[in-house]
Amino acid sequence: MSLIKQLWLTIAVLLLLAFVGSLLIGVTSSRHYIEQEVRIKNNDNANALALSMSQMEKDPVILELLLAAQFDTGHYQHIALRDPQGELIEQRVASEHIDDVPGWFVELVRFDVPPGRAVVQDGWQQYGTLELASQHSFAYRSLWRSSLELAGWFAVAGVISLLLASWIVSTIRRPLRNVVSQAQAIGQRRFTMASEPRTRELREVVQAMNQLSQAVRQMLGEESDKLDQLRRRMQHDPVTDTLTRAPFLDQLQAHLKSEKDDASGTLAMVRVARLAELNQQLGHAATDALLAQLARRLEQLAGTHGLGTVGRLNGSDFAVILPRQHDHDAIGRTLRQHLETLSGEQAVSASLPSALCQYSQGESRAELLASLDGALAAAEARGDNAQEVVDLPASSVLYTRHDEWRQALDDALQQGISLAHYPVLDSKGRLIHFEVPSRLRLKGEWRPAGVFLPWISRLAKAPTLDLSVVSAAIADVETSGKAVAVNLSAESLNDGHFVGELLSRVRTHQAIADKLWFELPQSAAMQQPQALKTLCHALLGLGCRVGLEHVSTQFGKIEGLQDLGLSFMKIDGALSQEIENRSDQQSLLRGMATLAHSLGITAIAEGVENQEAAETLFELGLDGVTGPGIRHSEDGGSGESGE
Repeated sequence: MSLIKQLWLTIAVLLLLAFVGSLLIGVTSSRHYIEQEVRIKNNDNANALALSMSQMEKDPVILELLLAAQFDTGHYQHIALRDPQGELIEQRVASEHIDDVPGWFVELVRFDVPPGRAVVQDGWQQYGTLELASQHSFAYRSLWRSSLELAGWFAVAGVISLLLASWIVSTIRRPLRNVVSQAQAIGQRRFTMASEPRTRELREVVQAMNQLSQAVRQMLGEESDKLDQLRRRMQHDPVTDTLTRAPFLDQLQAHLKSEKDDASGTLAMVRVARLAELNQQLGHAATDALLAQLARRLEQLAGTHGLGTVGRLNGSDFAVILPRQHDHDAIGRTLRQHLETLSGEQAVSASLPSALCQYSQGESRAELLASLDGALAAAEARGDNAQEVVDLPASSVLYTRHDEWRQALDDALQQGISLAHYPVLDSKGRLIHFEVPSRLRLKGEWRPAGVFLPWISRLAKAPTLDLSVVSAAIADVETSGKAVAVNLSAESLNDGHFVGELLSRVRTHQAIADKLWFELPQSAAMQQPQALKTLCHALLGLGCRVGLEHVSTQFGKIEGLQDLGLSFMKIDGALSQEIENRSDQQSLLRGMATLAHSLGITAIAEGVENQEAAETLFELGLDGVTGPGIRHSEDGGSGESGE
């Protein structure tokens, strides 16, 4: 039984006890008082009537008339005159029936009053004995009315007391609910702060809970900072604070294998020509400053054209990945402006050649880098800040114009989508859920998401595609009974119609809500934390699970991470590349898994290429794996993931 119910029960019992006790005491006291008064009245009336009869002639007719006249006043229930031997001379008896008082009340408070007795004299001799009992009906009526008035007063007092108690209970319940919500949030690894109530005892509880929440939040923040420091020591170049070669190439490989809208984009390389000569002319410190300035300019380019990644491939070469960006002319102009400005600011002329090419899903990383390196060498040979663009083979382009892509996507969405199934397994090989990336039929073939998602995003069709995927996923769950993870785009978060329609469809299929997992890219948490938080809490309330995909080592830097309500996260495949042979990456992933578990988040690795890597990841504390090397026995071998 809840505390509030116990409090209400206590209040009700106390009021009932007070009412019953007061009523019993009042009725008992009144009954006792009335009995005393009636006893006195009986004796007084008997003595007065006996005295009058003693002074009269003892004519039986006269005595009978006197008794009858006295009885007819209606004040007496019983009058009797007996001779000295006890024989009855004359008697009058009235009925006890009382119309306006309930019979049960009369029986409950039945008066026990003896009749008054007095001696009737005839001169010096005793003529007889007079017995007289007063009529009790008026006493019953009086006692019944007083009981009703007392009950009425207690009813009014009870209502007032209950209203007052309701207000008191509500003032207690509100902070209690806040404390309960805060405790539940801490249990879900969300560390909120509750407002302090005015009640001292409750205020002390809330203060203790706030201190606990703040302490845990601070502890997790410190762990996140330590993880970030470890990441920077292991993955970042100390001079330019950009990614070193190995983690940058892992990022590129993850993009080339992705099934999301980052599966295609632009890759650019910049070289500081004749770096050794510049180092001799400028000095070591000035050269390092030049390299750091170049890194900052490339980061500005990455910020201007989406969320790009900058890396230092070697001493003189830098590279930038710009996912979802295909306008080489605009990117090339912006990059060249940055390089020319930087070159002009130097005391010694610095040559900064560059090269750009487009990457797409399925390409070979080695061939892509080789072609780009060749173009960069050609630009360097031209001198100054020359720039080369690697042309994309025409055979790899489905459509060349916006209107062609728009029409093709509209037709494909009307025809319907198909879902691929890639298993996510736990350490015992059990299925956690299936990833279900979408497929669209373009030019007569089912194309993977990496082919059309950049154009879906560019043409603002992400909410339409996401709703189609949600409908297909719901139908899939109803057919197979297996949990599925649905990819949602960051653009859909800002579409009110999409969010409302998504919640409506989930409510309509509430019975399978626990088998619906929704995942969004980490960029959504970085750029739209409030919108993500709102969607998370709404879907969690319906029984679904919400998480992030392509999570990088910057996971701990997400604003309000503890309050988002995430159920799971999928760590980017770039971090699991050759994990069994890389101790530095193992330390990072172990730290990320620990941080995720401290927040109550399930940690899953993407892009796992073999069973040995999967075993290593489970040893590091991860809860699930998915990727090309992960297969589900019940799935008939359909385990190749493009994540």
